[in-house]
Amino acid sequence: MSGQRELGDFLQTRRAQLRPEDVGLPDYGDRRRVPGLRREELALLAGVSSSYYTRLEQGQSVGASPEILDAIGRALHLDEAEQRHLHDLAGSARRRAVARRPPAEHVDASIFGLLEAFGDVPALVSGRRGDVLAWNRMGHALFASHIDPAGPMDPDNRPNLPRLIFLDPHTRALYADWPRKAKAVVENLRMTAGRHTDDALLTSLVGELTMKSGEFATMWADHKVSPCDSAVYEMHHPLVGSLVVTQQSLRPPRGEERHIVLGLAEPGSPSQAALRLLSQATAPEVRRERERECPVADARSGSPSPGRCRTP
Repeated sequence: MSGQRELGDFLQTRRAQLRPEDVGLPDYGDRRRVPGLRREELALLAGVSSSYYTRLEQGQSVGASPEILDAIGRALHLDEAEQRHLHDLAGSARRRAVARRPPAEHVDASIFGLLEAFGDVPALVSGRRGDVLAWNRMGHALFASHIDPAGPMDPDNRPNLPRLIFLDPHTRALYADWPRKAKAVVENLRMTAGRHTDDALLTSLVGELTMKSGEFATMWADHKVSPCDSAVYEMHHPLVGSLVVTQQSLRPPRGEERHIVLGLAEPGSPSQAALRLLSQATAPEVRRERERECPVADARSGSPSPGRCRTP
């Protein structure tokens, strides 16, 4: 991904979505040839010359100061996340970095111990690009029970959350409001891409999803950004049915891309009871009993084949 192109595309899409009446300018109706604000109107609001703003949007000027970026952000009515994204894109454009393959992400033993300490609370560690670096038993059971629980241990074949959301039918079926979940994933991935335009693996992931999912391509082209820190989702789990879960991200200080995602249910709620049932159904001793009763198992997940065994 080119930082200059990404910066220009972001400015253009935000400008196109801002109506003249939003900023106190007259709307000339059919006489307005472009959606949203004209470049010269945006430049006037930001206090910069029209030619300078045009060069910035076209990727011909990469030396915008933080003060100018803040002024443009205010003129565009950017929120805090969008303003931060604008600065990230401008910084990437200045660096003109060459795409490179970053080293494999990893977690140390203390993180594995922390995940286990969450007990029956579903938890996983997500990397920069949404790769699952580790999860506890309940994290696997809630978010991806149909895939190999040892998947995060293989750096070359780790489960990837954006890929699962858009390309995996089992994960898609987990969410009652899949479009809202998908939108949150894309907007968070956009923020990451703004900070790491030189990440060849991230570029490859975005390219793959764009080619394989028209829905992803449409959402990505919108250039919306938002941190995916906390959201409530209704989920339809194949073992325990419907439950409402708050997916809460625990993020370290800025600069560290890894974060822990927890699946929390309201205390005393039917959803918490469903999580307890899920914990019981996937407990190691229960799994061993099921395998003894049904020796025929799915080679990928290790789960008994449908129709051959008793459900717990």
